[in-house]
Amino acid sequence: MSEQNFANHRTQDKALIGIAVLYLAAAIIGLLNVGALGRIVPLLIAVASLWLIFRVRAYATRLQDRIIRQEMRLRLAGILPAELAGRIGELEVTHLIGLRFASDAELPELVTKVLNNKSMRSKDIKPLIKNWQGDYFRV
Repeated sequence: MSEQNFANHRTQDKALIGIAVLYLAAAIIGLLNVGALGRIVPLLIAVASLWLIFRVRAYATRLQDRIIRQEMRLRLAGILPAELAGRIGELEVTHLIGLRFASDAELPELVTKVLNNKSMRSKDIKPLIKNWQGDYFRV
């Protein structure tokens, strides 16, 4: 990812704009029913719709991950002993995503394991949790 600055901090999904233009073109072609092109319009719309669904889901998941990051940093700051709390910034988002299912009592031990083995990912952390705390608000 390139370094962000004032000139480039705003973002647009050019592919989504492209899909919208494709929809518009497909609708016009469909209205005109221009030969073979008119017959592939439903296929184009179906493919574009699937792509849009996955794209929108990716946005929701990314936002959820940002929320988890903040929520877990705040939660850990209130639970961890001072020596571990000072190292919260070393935890990656994937660590925090895995740790969020752990009970408060388990977190100090799990955080220590993660900090000692930073190659761990969410899928490695979750099986270590003994007292699973469900996340019933996940998007």
